[in-house]
Formats: sequence, C-alpha cells, structure tokens
Amino acid sequence: MASIVREDLAMPRGSQKTTTIGYFVAFVALGLAYASLGPTLTDLATKVGVNLQQISYALTARGFGYLLGSALGGRLYDRVRGHPVISGVLVIIAGLLVVIPLSQVLWLLVVLLFLLGMAQGTLDVGGNTLLVWVHGDAVDPYMNAMHFFFGVGAFIAPIIVAQSVVWAGRFEPAYWVLAVLMLPVAIRMLRLPSPSGQAHLEGTSEDGVVRGTRKDVRLVGLLALFFFLYVGAEGSYGSWIAAYAEKTGLGGPATAAYMASAFWGALTLGRLLSIPLAARYSPRQVLFGDLVGCLGSTVVFLLFPGSAAAAWVGTFGAGLFMASIFPTCLSLAERHLAITGQITSFFFIGGSLGGMVIPYVIGQLFERTGPGVTITAIMGSLVLASVVFGAIVLHTRRSEQGVNGG
Repeated sequence: MASIVREDLAMPRGSQKTTTIGYFVAFVALGLAYASLGPTLTDLATKVGVNLQQISYALTARGFGYLLGSALGGRLYDRVRGHPVISGVLVIIAGLLVVIPLSQVLWLLVVLLFLLGMAQGTLDVGGNTLLVWVHGDAVDPYMNAMHFFFGVGAFIAPIIVAQSVVWAGRFEPAYWVLAVLMLPVAIRMLRLPSPSGQAHLEGTSEDGVVRGTRKDVRLVGLLALFFFLYVGAEGSYGSWIAAYAEKTGLGGPATAAYMASAFWGALTLGRLLSIPLAARYSPRQVLFGDLVGCLGSTVVFLLFPGSAAAAWVGTFGAGLFMASIFPTCLSLAERHLAITGQITSFFFIGGSLGGMVIPYVIGQLFERTGPGVTITAIMGSLVLASVVFGAIVLHTRRSEQGVNGG
C-alpha cells in the first residue's frame, strides 16, 4: 500500500519502527490501567461504603474525565511535541493507581477516577493520532496491532487482581503493581522523537484527494455517534461483566475476575488475528463481520439466561468480535478525512460519552431491575451501532462516487 507521506517530511524508517514499538508498549500500560477497575468494582464499593448503584457515579466520573482528556488532548497534540505529553500522562496514571485503592469515601474516589479518566483519554487520543502521523495510509495493520497491545494490558490486569485476592486476600496490591509497571514506559517514551502531523496533512490519499481539504462534518458526526454506541457496549462489558457474573451466581469474586479477563483476553486475541485481516480486507468488510459476530455473541446470553457455559461463550465471542472495531473504524476515518488531533478528539469525545452514559445507566438499573439489564443495554447499543454503520457506508460510497464523477 502506498504511503501518503511526502519523502521530505517523512520520519526515517528506523525511527518509525522504534516509535511504533513505543506506542505499542504505551498501550499495554493503558490497557492495564483501564481494565483494572471492572474486577475491583464491588470491592471499591464495599471499601467506600456504597452499593453498586452509587459506585456507578465513579464510573461516570471516569467517563467524563476521559471525555475531557480526549477533547483537550487532541488540541494539545496539534500544538506541542507528543511524546513528552504521553510520558507525563503515564506518570500521572501511576500516581493515581497508588492512591485509588486507599480511598475510603465516595467523593474522593469519584475525583480520583475523574483524573484517571482524563489521563487515559489524553493518552488514548495521542497514541491513535501520532500513529496515523507516522504511517499514513499504511496505518491499518499498525492500528490493529497497537490496539492488540491495549488488549494485552487489559487481559493481564484482571489476572493480577485475581492473584492479589488469592495471595494477599485483598485487591489493593494489584493497583500498586500496575502503578510500578507504568514508570519504565514513561521513561522510554520521553526518549523517543515525536512525529509531526504536517507530513500527514500535506500528503494525498490513494484516490488523489489532498488531505488538507478533506473536511466532512457529517461523516465526523456519524463516526462520533458510532464510537459513542460501540465504546458504550465495550465499556459496559469490561466494567459490569464481573458484577453480572457474581450477581447471577455464575461464580465468586475470583471467578468473576477471570470472566472479565476472558473478555479482555478474547479482545486481545481478536486484535492479533485482525492484523493480517486489516491488510487483506477493507475496513467496511471487517466492521460488517465484527458487528454480526458481536450481535450473535450477545444473543447467546439472551437465549440461555443463567447458563455459565453460555456466559463464557458469549463473553469470549463478544471480546473476539469487538476486538478490531475501534481501530478499524479509525482506519476507515483515515481513508476519508484529514486526521488531526482535533478530529481524533471528536471521535474520542463520542466514545467517552458512550463509555460514561451507558455503563452509568446499567449501574442505575442493575440492582433495581436485576443484572440482566447489563446484556439488554449492550445488545441495544450494538443494534444501534449497526444502523449507524449502515449510514456511514452509504455516506462514504456517495462521497467516493462524487470524487470519481468529478
């Protein structure tokens, strides 16, 4: 696949490889931090003396922080060197992971998770934007690979939590181990040269359209809405599947943590498998298959309620098919838009809102209507996301016909 980056502005190939590896490692750290909350949600609620409905305020706070971090971070990466920002954010995440399990009142936990979400949003939007700047039109497999490494971290985090419960009898040491793992990554990112977005903006795509002129407000809005619905579904799985397993009698705290780990593990495996698929199939084809698989996996829960086997199969299937949706949708956007930090931040604002609103709704209804609301809400989000995806396909095809006809 031809690169869009002009030769006089391109990053040297050796630096591209080193920088890309740096993003992969940073996303392992992001996955560790992101997935640590779900398996410890009931423990955190007990520690601060609230029920699951009240602890959902903490999830909402993290989602709002993610939104704000995405919005501000996008503009920040357009204005300053990106790698010092990523390094500083990783140090902040490490510090927050140290103090979060020490919280004994809800308001303090809400504040800390808001700050954690803000740092995670800044890191997430930065990694995705900078990777596009490094690789341009050739970004598809690299994007899937980077999100695979997020899955690696997300898969490991619940295992660390489960082992902390088994060996120490409490969850707090897991957070402190995760904090220590952040620091070497921060040091490494600080030493890497930062890419420039100017190379990406001044290139042209494979259809010959200059990227700097490719502004499509309607497409940005549709993509942001898609991210809202998809991230809401993924975040609900990651945040509530452990509580769902416990409350439906599928297992105790350790088993529930392992089920959360199975979700993230399947997500990781799916992203590994999606790397060669991204090089062979178009983003539209990959997204269509993903959405069909997600819906089918969620239906398993509805067809066999209360079945442990169905829960494990549905959880693994959902993780496997959700795996490449986020990076593939970003790759789709890269083919039709001039990607800047600000444009990327719009997508992450949509995703952050979804990750905040949908898990919050589940939390408000979880104890009132029963744990089954978790699966119902996820299914509803995926159905709506499929409808929006159809609108995106129609819109991009019309745009392509307009370019070819013009």
